[in-house]
Amino acid sequence: MNDILEVAREQVLERGIGLSQEQLVEVLRSPDEMLDDLLALAHEVRVKWCGEEVEVEGIISLKTGGCPEDCHFCSQSGQFTSPVRAVWLNIPELVAAAKETAATGATEFCIVAAVRGPDARLMSQVKAGIEAINAAVEINIACSLGMLTQEQVDELKAMGVHRYNHNLESARSYFGDVVTTHSFEERWATCLMVRESGMELCCGGLVGMGESLEQRAELAAQLAELEPHEVPLNFLNPRPGTPFGDMEIMAGKDALRTIAAFRLAMPRTVLRYAGGRELTLGDLGTREGLLGGINAVIVGNYLTTLGRPATADLDLLADLKMPVKELQKTL
Repeated sequence: MNDILEVAREQVLERGIGLSQEQLVEVLRSPDEMLDDLLALAHEVRVKWCGEEVEVEGIISLKTGGCPEDCHFCSQSGQFTSPVRAVWLNIPELVAAAKETAATGATEFCIVAAVRGPDARLMSQVKAGIEAINAAVEINIACSLGMLTQEQVDELKAMGVHRYNHNLESARSYFGDVVTTHSFEERWATCLMVRESGMELCCGGLVGMGESLEQRAELAAQLAELEPHEVPLNFLNPRPGTPFGDMEIMAGKDALRTIAAFRLAMPRTVLRYAGGRELTLGDLGTREGLLGGINAVIVGNYLTTLGRPATADLDLLADLKMPVKELQKTL
């Protein structure tokens, strides 16, 4: 098994070429006694190809709940009996959230809506929200509004959206076990349109949803093929009332191996801690992940679940002597 570390050191660290799907399976199968060396190598790769800085982002849900899709992990689906119900935020609430996010030192503020794709009303509200935020605070604005048409991609680009999030969610071969109301190919098409528009593409997925190690490696390889600017890595937080609500939480060491594997698959990508890390990793594991390939975090709460306090993450970054990336406005 040490062979894969030697291969990764030469291929990824020295030459900046990500591991293949087959090589990633080897990483994900590596024994616990190799984990410290694996994380140390992933950290070296991150520092060499991405630099020392860590990017901080806050997110806010413009429309929460009532989504028509059936993503089996998501409590915002209107098809399940979860306690989340449809709620819309108004523009002043969006602006207030953006200001709070900027006050933490975050460079990015992401507006999220639980929809299959945006309709005219949502696009209009997003436009008004972006204009109000830009008038009130200096921060880059990202959006996550579901699947897009080319016209909507062009509209968001014209609004000044800096980055668009649209996760693959799962590997192509496992996607039908996670979502049945739309296809992997539909998500892929939106990602390609966003990337080709010039907006930064933020595209990640979830792990710990019952997929095999081979399918976990497949997801990392498919993300690498898309070449997103940023990959948010989520760990399943089983939500009551969803089809995945009774799944076990992913083991912390498996989560850390996954972080390292994703970094070794995508040496130059912003790899962001996203949902579920608090349960899966806890405080100690969160620290280990930051020293094992992660170079971005979402601070504060997520869309329907509680995260760590922003101050806890910022204090941890200071303790680890990891500089927080300063805002470089690109709008």
